[in-house]
Amino acid sequence: MLLTLAHYLQHYESGFAVFQYITLRAILGAITALVLSLMVGPLVIRKLSSYKIGQQVRDDGPQSHLSKAGTPTMGGALILVSITISTLLWSDLSNLKVWVVMGVTLSFGLIGGIDDYKKLVYGNSRGLSARAKYFWQTVFGLLAAIIIFMHAKTPIETTLIFPFLKNVYLPMGLFFIVFAYLVIVGASNAVNLTDGLDGLAIMPTVMVAAALGIFAYVTGHTTFSAYLGIPYVAGVGELTIFCGSMVGAGLGFLWFNTYPAQVFMGDVGALALGAALGVVAVYVRQELVLVIMGGVFVMETVSVIMQVASFKLTGRRIFKMAPIHHHFELKGWPEPRVIVRFWIITVVLVLIGLASLKIR
Repeated sequence: MLLTLAHYLQHYESGFAVFQYITLRAILGAITALVLSLMVGPLVIRKLSSYKIGQQVRDDGPQSHLSKAGTPTMGGALILVSITISTLLWSDLSNLKVWVVMGVTLSFGLIGGIDDYKKLVYGNSRGLSARAKYFWQTVFGLLAAIIIFMHAKTPIETTLIFPFLKNVYLPMGLFFIVFAYLVIVGASNAVNLTDGLDGLAIMPTVMVAAALGIFAYVTGHTTFSAYLGIPYVAGVGELTIFCGSMVGAGLGFLWFNTYPAQVFMGDVGALALGAALGVVAVYVRQELVLVIMGGVFVMETVSVIMQVASFKLTGRRIFKMAPIHHHFELKGWPEPRVIVRFWIITVVLVLIGLASLKIR
């Protein structure tokens, strides 16, 4: 929106040409989203509290979580509003990729919002049925994958790229649709499973989003992509602004979500942010790097799968409780210790992922 205005004003003052730079608009996007979150956050928390939109705590969870009952939830709506406004202000709105990423984020946020609403209305922690939730995730995930496939202009845009290996590609053809769908839906659910402690999910999301923003910038830049030996994808650089907005909105939310949390993200935020990471990774052709950088999300998901499989097959549990962050809580780790250690793991994994830009 503001980019169009800058184009017009450039005819009268050449200084407005500076807004053509993606890096500047990404920084401005992050700052805008951060300021919006910090300004609107207290109002949102008060409104959620006044409407008694409080967290429902599972009775089979750690006993230390019982004190969190009633803490305002659905705070992820604050993140989505900040991301949306910031992205609309600073992105090139003629770029289809921006609209697809925004569409995926908001549609998955809608699914999470309905889930959160049902939890609050019916007074339990189950919310939307797993079947219904997965059905609508499939609808929106497949739709996004089909749109990305149909608008791919070069074969590389539907080719699997292997990190740390030079010129090792796997053309996927129509299977790309299935693969992209699995990445989007898988990332959405993985972040949702991770969102169980104060600040545990949002900070890794911020770090991975920042790294994906770097990938988006260099992948959409002909000179940098050639220098680094990564495939060039036209137009994907604009997603740097979206990633910057995610970083700013996430940090703003963390201001209120840090231990002890004043507000929880809820499924409206977790499902949306996970899907956003997934669709950006698909666009920048770094799905496998997302698996590396989002290792904490992967670990949480795998722990649930292992726990369920073990209990059904043997009647025994591998962990004291799944997802795995609850296992460490029940082993006696204080909540802040679990959170910060998972953050540290994410920092290391993100650095390893970024190293793939040069090591190949």
